[in-house]
Amino acid sequence: MALILGIAGSVHAETAETSAIAEWTRTHQHTLLDEYEAFLRLPNLATDRIAIRRNADALMAMMQRRGLSPLLLENADRSAPPAVYGEWKAPGATRTLVIYAHYDGQAVDATEWASDPWTPVWRRGRLDVSPAIVKRDTSKPIDPDWRLYARSASDDKAGVFAILAATDALKAAGLVPNANIKFFFDGEEEQGSPHIGELLRLHRALLSADAWLICDGPVHLSGRRQLVFGVRGDANVDITVYGPKRPLHSGHYGNFAANPALRLAKLLASMKGEDGRVTIAGWYDGIVPLGADEKKALAAAPDDEAALLRDLGLMASEMRGVSLPESINLPSLNINGIRAADVGDQARNVIPVDARATLDLRLVKGDTVKGQLKRLLAHIRGQGYLVLDRAPTDAERASHAQIAKVTLVAGGYPASRTPMDLPIARDVAAAMRTLAGDSLLLTPTMGGSLPLYEITEITGAPTLVIPLANPDNNQHAENENLRVGHLWNGIATLAAVMRLPETATTRKPQASVVEQ
Repeated sequence: MALILGIAGSVHAETAETSAIAEWTRTHQHTLLDEYEAFLRLPNLATDRIAIRRNADALMAMMQRRGLSPLLLENADRSAPPAVYGEWKAPGATRTLVIYAHYDGQAVDATEWASDPWTPVWRRGRLDVSPAIVKRDTSKPIDPDWRLYARSASDDKAGVFAILAATDALKAAGLVPNANIKFFFDGEEEQGSPHIGELLRLHRALLSADAWLICDGPVHLSGRRQLVFGVRGDANVDITVYGPKRPLHSGHYGNFAANPALRLAKLLASMKGEDGRVTIAGWYDGIVPLGADEKKALAAAPDDEAALLRDLGLMASEMRGVSLPESINLPSLNINGIRAADVGDQARNVIPVDARATLDLRLVKGDTVKGQLKRLLAHIRGQGYLVLDRAPTDAERASHAQIAKVTLVAGGYPASRTPMDLPIARDVAAAMRTLAGDSLLLTPTMGGSLPLYEITEITGAPTLVIPLANPDNNQHAENENLRVGHLWNGIATLAAVMRLPETATTRKPQASVVEQ
């Protein structure tokens, strides 16, 4: 079946095991979706301690019902959202996999949503094509193109639930994993996982493994199954530019008191050129280049960026002559948001006291959070600003025309990239090829960020990413959604990976058939 953007779907190889998993999933669709919708009704902001604990308790109960021996992993003073741990031991297994997803979600502005973000609703497709809300008919299988709309429907409760449903499917088929499986569900990934390092150190023995498999992110635009070997790093930086000590009437004081919003706009504009490249000195220095295998993998990926540009309503990409995969392997600078006074019906004739922006710095292998922050601070100073990490004093205001407070948000981390020739990576890829055949995509780095650097740095285990969601899922934004066919495919993929055989590298891909 053709998937989004008119690009053909992926293919898979039928075996007795994969057929049994698919049939069980098909006959239990609505039972699974009932449980998943209930999970999505729980608001899950990591900064809401009561709500996130409610999610952790619900997840504990879901895992307990499945016999996965759940535990809450707490930081030393219990101040952070807990990770939820579980395990499924396989008799005689010689290898161990940790399967990771996160149960927290991004903030929401309900006024921007077409429906309540905490009340899951169904539509027949994308909102811009099929805006009407529909109900599931539990007497027949659901159309795989239908979409479920709710916060975290794709990012990343989809990963959590696909993992749990895969254990259901395996047990129903009378199958057990061929590796010991440990589950780690993060409760603050969307805040940058600031406590994951502490949790990994406190529970180092419990979380030891041959590899961590990360279930998060969207699959390739082609819809094909994908194994990703790395992620960008991430750091958020808050910038405040100061104006007068009190808000002023813009008629009485315009042309006299400088407006901090305009100054901030000029400062931000100085950070990027018309070619889309960051103009901050040294921004691209020290990048670890892709190796031969990684370049080969990029070249083998299907490319239909013309269709993507049409779908996004864009005439051209920001970095002319640089493909999307190539741009993902470069550090970036994005503006998450800008705030100064009000707009629209709430606008007032005022010169505000300050203007604020939050920057999102994406890092690639070779970058460090401290290094990129240092370059950013030097650039701001070079634009004539006194840079502080606090509000200015009266004396500082009197002696400096341009003042900026710049603070690094907690939770940043470097990029991570696992070598593509590791034996465990080849084995995971072989397990996925029992479904995908030769259509499996191997990707050096995905555009999003996850705390994989810390996982490898502390545990010593390599990390691999298995994305599940549809590419146009609106993650982090309003009207987040999950195409249900991608959920079914994710369950099948995770079941196959849990069955990772010791001899996976000796297997050859089988003949392929079209998947849903």
